[in-house]
Amino acid sequence: MLKKKFGLFAAVTLAGSVFLAGCGDDAATTEPEGEGEGGASDPEFLSILTGGTTGTYYPLGGAMATIIENETGLDTTAEVSQASAANMTALADGAAQIAFVQTDTAFYAAEGSNMFEGEVIDTVSAIGALYPETIQLVTTANSGIASFDDLAGKSISVGAPGSGTYINAEQLLEIHGMTMEDIDAQNLDFGESQESLQSGQIDAAFITAGTPTGAVESLGATSDVVIVPVEQDKADELIEKYPYYAHDVVPSGIYGLTEEVPTVSVLAMLVVQNDLSEDLVYDITKAIYENTDQIQHAKAEFIKAETALDGIGIDIHPGAQKYFDEVN
Repeated sequence: MLKKKFGLFAAVTLAGSVFLAGCGDDAATTEPEGEGEGGASDPEFLSILTGGTTGTYYPLGGAMATIIENETGLDTTAEVSQASAANMTALADGAAQIAFVQTDTAFYAAEGSNMFEGEVIDTVSAIGALYPETIQLVTTANSGIASFDDLAGKSISVGAPGSGTYINAEQLLEIHGMTMEDIDAQNLDFGESQESLQSGQIDAAFITAGTPTGAVESLGATSDVVIVPVEQDKADELIEKYPYYAHDVVPSGIYGLTEEVPTVSVLAMLVVQNDLSEDLVYDITKAIYENTDQIQHAKAEFIKAETALDGIGIDIHPGAQKYFDEVN
């Protein structure tokens, strides 16, 4: 149950959703009759909460909605949202059935820590991990920012309210001997960060998303993009304290970069309401992990059944577990 409403992140932007029509051929799954763990019948349609339109969740969610709809026969919609933390709360409140979330954010929700302090969510479980979500500290050549030491006193976007990006920013600042009080923190989503960097209203932005990220690519069309590195010793220190992080790089060749930039990442994952039936979640899981060739995004290559349980810090839904037990 959701032991205490997490009001700050309960609002999820449902306007601007993408409705992806289609009809499956499997009559046995068109009208699910299974009962969920909570005793409620499975829904006649599914809603997938993603993130902002310029991030990675949104296009992946649209592709997955089409796949799920085609494979299960259930009308499935990908929704714009305020990303990870807001998505966890929205699922707990019954506003949707499936959501994208960072593995670290899901862990915080299950434990009632960080942005979920005292707000334990135990009505949501995992489908599986998807791909690395790279923490990108983005700026431009004109800013003069080349390292974390240059951030003091600068105007920095630390992510939209309800996003896991805020906690990533906070923890990276901590490892570099700073807090949010040392910067002029701005709560902007990816699109707002891009626009504000272009106009010079902010100096840099933390963006946690799969690379390449649409907002950063758009910034690169008008500005020389700089990704501030997380040096090896700081990455090691961060991972030792917060083991859900991993070493990562922003590769050369994207954003106009001429060499790769070291950084860290968490994982993107899919979560689902616990009370969806085992059969339905099995079908959803099977649909996603066996049809990644239909996802026209660079991150599709990372979505594999054999790595889907890596880095998961919350309970796996029985339907998803059944599928992975069969194929792994």
